[in-house]
Amino acid sequence: MEMNVYTQWVKLVQSQHPQKLLPFARNMDEQTLASIYGMDVGTYRSIQLQLSQQAQNVALEMLEDSALAGMVDRLPIQTGQTVIAIGESTTDDLLSWFELLRHLVGLRRPKEAIRFINEGISGYTTAQVLRRMSDIVSQKPDWILCMIGSNDVLRIGPEPSKTQVSTEETAKNLAAIRHIAASLTKASWVWLTPPTFDEARAAAYPYFQFGQLAWRNVDITRVGDIIRDLPDKVVDTQARFAVPVVSLLLGPDGVHPSLEGHKAIVTQLVEALAGGGTE
Repeated sequence: MEMNVYTQWVKLVQSQHPQKLLPFARNMDEQTLASIYGMDVGTYRSIQLQLSQQAQNVALEMLEDSALAGMVDRLPIQTGQTVIAIGESTTDDLLSWFELLRHLVGLRRPKEAIRFINEGISGYTTAQVLRRMSDIVSQKPDWILCMIGSNDVLRIGPEPSKTQVSTEETAKNLAAIRHIAASLTKASWVWLTPPTFDEARAAAYPYFQFGQLAWRNVDITRVGDIIRDLPDKVVDTQARFAVPVVSLLLGPDGVHPSLEGHKAIVTQLVEALAGGGTE
């Protein structure tokens, strides 16, 4: 097998999950899912294991910091509770901040049977998340962690371009998403602002150039402003992703966090929930 083909498969399994996009696919067996990706079931299982092990290894390294380990112990998530994350690719990624959180808690608190459900779907806007909220709340979460908005501000086509979702509509969607959760669950709610971008790196990225896709920090900062004004707990990632550290915390496309970026996000989340740092 050519290494570049395998690398492409790893990226697909890491970031694209058809069983989330298609309700009927949630019960598909591994053989069928592997076929969707264009690989055999053995390769699919191997990649899944590789990514899970990588996330666990990163969590183990992070827990070498005794202060962080102590904060994971103090997280207010209780035994047997269900934690759901909703959002887009920054959450959906199998090496995301949420997957790191899953492993951090699992390693430090293995007997507590805390359930983590990743409901992030790559490419989703706030409107698409709103459409799925009935399904999400039906899982009876005790905690909902929400990071959404990066795809709302995606601009498509030559200038003058427009965002996929207007700022006004994003605000309405966020309010409606929260209203559904508050009305149908007693879940504790945490907002995470979507990180800012490296605009120059995104503009130079070949795939984005081909698709005429662009992101602007002025747009995502407006989404951050909306979230910062909401009454629930807010973990504000945007300051940590500001220049000059952005080069380390964002991947090659300038939009998606690197593994270091995901580590920064989960660390900030743990600090905020455990009372060991600023929000």
